[in-house]
Amino acid sequence: MKTRQRIAAVAALALVAATNASAGYPEKPIRVIVPYVAGGAADITARVIGAHMTKGLGATLVVENKPGANGMIGTDAVAKSPPDGYTLLLDASGPLVVNPSLYAKTPYDPVKDFAPISQVTSYQYVLVVPGQSKIQNITDLIAAAKQAPGALTYGSAGIGAGGHLAGELFGVQTGAKFLHIPYKGNAQALTDILGGQLTFTFDTVVTATPYIRSGKLRAFAVSGPRRAPGLPEVPTLKELGYADFEVTQFQGLLAPAGTDPAIIAKLHDAVVKAASDPDVIRQLATEGGNDIVAGTPEAFTQLIREDLVRYRKLLKDANVKAE
Repeated sequence: MKTRQRIAAVAALALVAATNASAGYPEKPIRVIVPYVAGGAADITARVIGAHMTKGLGATLVVENKPGANGMIGTDAVAKSPPDGYTLLLDASGPLVVNPSLYAKTPYDPVKDFAPISQVTSYQYVLVVPGQSKIQNITDLIAAAKQAPGALTYGSAGIGAGGHLAGELFGVQTGAKFLHIPYKGNAQALTDILGGQLTFTFDTVVTATPYIRSGKLRAFAVSGPRRAPGLPEVPTLKELGYADFEVTQFQGLLAPAGTDPAIIAKLHDAVVKAASDPDVIRQLATEGGNDIVAGTPEAFTQLIREDLVRYRKLLKDANVKAE
């Protein structure tokens, strides 16, 4: 009996200590790891949302870039960090749901090693051709590809990038064969599509829109479930008859698995408050081309699980292999 009482007493003290710790959280700056280089989409999102979360939390969020290995270095660093709420991850679809489907093994488990806090944004891609292209519409593009299988080229930021996945799904659903040209980043792919060295590409809406407006690129369709607010005249691929076509990417905030649920709740509340700030809406949505989500931890967890299944199927159907 005494042993049981001692165990119960220790458990009660541990619970009180944990409660007190979460009640005082945060008491020092919080690191937000971004597994990409500074200046990219995830980095911008982390800095914008982090600056406004600081107001709600009363502690500074310090963004730290840890790029490398398709985002796996920074992602793994957070997976192996103490679950105390002081090291967070602002990640995108690639490391969490594409890499585990693309590589035989990743150093982290995207489901077991993280405690999702909130999906912050969602963004989609637009299928574009050079402004001077003789291809006038998506029907012409598919017909040309079927007449000369593998002759038409499209570029992306690399194997497993969102634009690559959109292109592979486009080939699977249309029955056309295209030649994928992987680049080390989006900038060179954009340069080559503008110069006419590529037949087409799936570029992010925010990056492509200025060139579409200037006539340097022509848009045929967007990859998401709804038309992009910045390109309301451009139909979705679903509208054009490809009912199962949907490629979007997420950006979200996560903590290491085992983080106190009370801390997760505080962080989630801070994300929701920050996401409603007009300045955040302007920078991430109006100017940034994102849909702001600020969803629940449960919804983000479910999205990760569903996207893992979806991308595994796509990569298998398209026979995509890591280089």
